[in-house]
Amino acid sequence: MIETPFSLSGHRALITGGSGGLGKAIGKCFLQSGAEVILTGTSETKLETVRKELDGKVQIICFDVTDTSNSRDFAKTVESRFGRISVLVNNAGNTVKKPVDDMGVDDFTNVMNTHVTGAFSLSQAFLPQIRQANGKGSILFTASMASFLGIPHVIGYSAAKAAYVGLVRALATELAPDGIRVNGVAPGWIRTDLFEKATQTDPARFAKIRARIPMDCFGAPEDIGWAMTYLASRAAKYVTGEILVVDGGALHGF
Repeated sequence: MIETPFSLSGHRALITGGSGGLGKAIGKCFLQSGAEVILTGTSETKLETVRKELDGKVQIICFDVTDTSNSRDFAKTVESRFGRISVLVNNAGNTVKKPVDDMGVDDFTNVMNTHVTGAFSLSQAFLPQIRQANGKGSILFTASMASFLGIPHVIGYSAAKAAYVGLVRALATELAPDGIRVNGVAPGWIRTDLFEKATQTDPARFAKIRARIPMDCFGAPEDIGWAMTYLASRAAKYVTGEILVVDGGALHGF
């Protein structure tokens, strides 16, 4: 038996998109579970704000995940400054909301570069470090309801999040012999600043979302943080290649 199956003590985790609502919540839950946490993003000001909100207990470092030519150098910088990581959370994201007729190729490519190409490049860059975690390392992805549902006006985002399903399964299969587990969490509709901005001026959209959630409530960012904690912990040591849906039943609601 594992004495503390949900503990992340001894782990050092890097979380991309660390200044956003989900990134902060994942960092907070990892901290409470004993991990050392490094948050990264493109804005030092926003990262510093999150660090203060978390009582200065996290480390921060700026990096743009789309800068794939520097992914390996960034991984080396992280190791030299903070030490090797054992958990990578690919959480950075963006979106462009436009009808398909108005969605430019540049819009589509920008979203894919952040979610898919950037996450792949960073995962590849950190593999040498995660391989040294003695079978306890993992790579995690923040998927989405758009990984499974057809959501209009976000074609780039939907394509990117659907690609995560393939990334998780393929990486899990290839990296299992190295003792690295690869999983994802697909948040439902979570009360973040982004969610509030998207729905507060669109009551019809808000009502449609609410109506499909059997639990009749929206999730908290920490619900995603705890799901990520579970997947990074030894409690999930036999779980790989999975996308854990955390949505109050919305994916299956009628």
